[in-house]
Amino acid sequence: MIRYYKKHINEALIELEKAEKGCWISIYPPFNNEEVRQVSEELDIPLDFFVDALDIDERSRYEQEDGIQFIVLNVPVKNANNGSNEALYNTVPLGIAENEDYILTVTAFANPVIDALLMPNMKSLDTNDHSRFVLLMLEKVVYYYLQYLKNINIQRTLYEKELYHSSRSEELFKMMNLQKSLVYFVTSLRDNELMFLRMQRTDFLNVRKREDCSDFFEDIIIDISQAQEMSRIYTDILNATLDTFASIISNNMNNVMKRLTSITIILMVPTLVSSFFGMNVPLNLPFLDVQIGDGHNQAFILILVFSVLLTTGVVLFFRRNRLF
Repeated sequence: MIRYYKKHINEALIELEKAEKGCWISIYPPFNNEEVRQVSEELDIPLDFFVDALDIDERSRYEQEDGIQFIVLNVPVKNANNGSNEALYNTVPLGIAENEDYILTVTAFANPVIDALLMPNMKSLDTNDHSRFVLLMLEKVVYYYLQYLKNINIQRTLYEKELYHSSRSEELFKMMNLQKSLVYFVTSLRDNELMFLRMQRTDFLNVRKREDCSDFFEDIIIDISQAQEMSRIYTDILNATLDTFASIISNNMNNVMKRLTSITIILMVPTLVSSFFGMNVPLNLPFLDVQIGDGHNQAFILILVFSVLLTTGVVLFFRRNRLF
């Protein structure tokens, strides 16, 4: 889906039927390769720029060729196909190309950055001012990184509370999905921050002489540094939490096995005693000739009492040595 927009500061966003000078061209899914090729030919933008922006594995970078400035940055998105083994959030590339007449964005995935720029409350958006337009996009990218990082931390806290009261592994899988999201965020934020710093150093956006835009860019770099630090901290906390619960689960399993072994040994004692007295062979075993009271043989009762006392002694021994 290829759309054309035009807007001045404090004015409403207007959708155009075709491209004109000073407009924003948005290539947003769904679209096909033929439409992309036509736009590339009409605007004289190298097709390689579009191919790079549509590559899910493309890293953040910027370049300039034949008067066209091109930027690729990774933006955070919610994973629409969040299954049991999928990350809750992912990062996807977003391409920005600009020349003197147009600014163009292209992405293969629906993302909140483009959606936010189309909202009516974006009064400071101006499609004629390409430098500020790009800065607004960078600001939204950092904003959603920070927002999603806070959501990840909240989800981690909830899953951690569930783990305290649950013996299932479902919560551990959910924590692992958050861990995958943080891996994507840490990598993409590092690449984006390095790219922002290089763009600021080389004045790629031509904002050095514009004090308002220069300060705006500086604030964006500070925010993305904060987001990167948050992602590292949350990753460390999540890794430590997973390691701790893995140790707890392993320790609980050891305690269960120790108890089962102790119970097996305790039950073996009366079984061993009864096995000796149950052998159908002539043996001179104790209690067999004991008669009490009216002369009846009381060997069974005595053997039972002996087994109980011996078993009790074993139980007390285990309890004293904390084996049961």
